[in-house]
Amino acid sequence: MNYRGIEYTVRGNPRARRITLTVRRDGSVRVTKPKRATLADTARFVRESSQWIERMKRRFESVRNTSSVEPSKTEYKKYKKEALLFVQSSIRHMRAPFHGKIFIRNQKSRWGSCSHNGNLSFNYRILFLPPYLAAYVVVHELCHLREMNHSRAFWSLVAKEIPDYASRRKALRQLGHTLLID
Repeated sequence: MNYRGIEYTVRGNPRARRITLTVRRDGSVRVTKPKRATLADTARFVRESSQWIERMKRRFESVRNTSSVEPSKTEYKKYKKEALLFVQSSIRHMRAPFHGKIFIRNQKSRWGSCSHNGNLSFNYRILFLPPYLAAYVVVHELCHLREMNHSRAFWSLVAKEIPDYASRRKALRQLGHTLLID
């Protein structure tokens, strides 16, 4: 399918609860829709997300055009500061009480982590996530400041901030593989 030069494919998933969008590192765009969603719904979703899609495609294109042997290191250096500003802004926006340090890392398998000292680490690729998933990652790590495990109490804290955290967590796992692997 096509919307103003954005080529995309639509995939139905009977277990999907909402329409999701994936921009892969090669620039391809895939829309996953639940059974009840129509093609008109997916087209509207692509239209509303077109600026984000273009921004992600430009970022991935700039990384592919570097002549570095290790594009992830070049990409990391390029986006580390922007990712730090993004995370700091997200925490301020959430008005979360946070007094530790924030680190941005080039990780292969994690979106974030929380140390026992109260410091938070985030993968620089958080910039490439859709905003609703990036917000989930930040909230998830902030909740670890109060509960340093994945107990029921921890998930209860997450649910207070993000009631649909389970679907976001699932979407992050599905999308994460395309963004974390070089």
